Amino acid sequence: MGDRNAAAIEAEGLVRVFKKGPRAVDGIHLHVEPGEVYGFLGPNGAGKSTTVHMLTTLLPPTEGTARVAGFDIVREGEQVRGAIGAALQEAALDPFLTGREHMRFQSALHALPRDERRGRGDELLERVGLIDAADRKVGGYSGGMKRRLDLALALIHEPRILFLDEPTTGLDPQSRTALWEEVQRLVSDRGVTVFLTTQYLEEADVLARRIGIIDNGQIVAEGTPKELKSEIGRPSLEAIPSSPDDLPRVREVLERFGQPVPGTPDGAMVRLSGTDSALAAVVRALDAHDLQVDHLELHRPSLNDVFLAKTGHSLEGAGKDPEGEPAEAVAA
Repeated sequence: MGDRNAAAIEAEGLVRVFKKGPRAVDGIHLHVEPGEVYGFLGPNGAGKSTTVHMLTTLLPPTEGTARVAGFDIVREGEQVRGAIGAALQEAALDPFLTGREHMRFQSALHALPRDERRGRGDELLERVGLIDAADRKVGGYSGGMKRRLDLALALIHEPRILFLDEPTTGLDPQSRTALWEEVQRLVSDRGVTVFLTTQYLEEADVLARRIGIIDNGQIVAEGTPKELKSEIGRPSLEAIPSSPDDLPRVREVLERFGQPVPGTPDGAMVRLSGTDSALAAVVRALDAHDLQVDHLELHRPSLNDVFLAKTGHSLEGAGKDPEGEPAEAVAA
């Protein structure tokens, strides 16, 4: 029987091996608290969707165990499905039904009392901004509208835990922001636990309290965005000289203050070995060598830096860091 005081999601040694294929998920451990937004970050093929399919009982694990809402995903699948909502990558929408008809059908599947179905459906359509399109056929909906309808359908039975598998892939910025706002409302107003898989660094930074980075089926890092960034440590400094001929000399000056790291081909970049006050020393050193720069910028550690350090490659969304830590441009 499910324990409402237990972890919302708990997995131990979860493995999924496909026939004649790789270990798509290779022994991962997860612990997600009730009311938490957990961001599962990784590139295509890393094992994100396979993990979600196991946790939502759509795919049996090859090895390991997991409990969702206190229920075992193998032995108590029906109870798991009653406690969760899921908006997966492939939204199962009928283009010939209206948004309101979808809501009515979904509420019937969840055995909501007949006299509550329309009101519950309209309430959710209103919340996701689709009430004005409720009687239009879904075939005419935009991608963002379909994603928001899929979210509303996942919420029809008031689930305790919501799985969102790359919910904003392919959406325009306005639709993405609207969906983010609704997810934040669910957490703050209803205490819903959200397990969010994403390829977007920005999305994880905006929504997640904690993040797990998965690569090649294994979790390679886990923590709050702030904790993960602090592991990387020092900020980086980038300088682009006014004259391309000065680039070797500018690089030489910067390398006195830190370790070289990849940057723009037109400039030099180092990870500073001192504090932010090293910036003033760099400016003085450039001036002392009569070196003019068009651009001098301090980059604080971002989730992309974390991802690069943990996996050896970058991820989509690199360079966007909306957690209040923008790069600082310095007039030279």
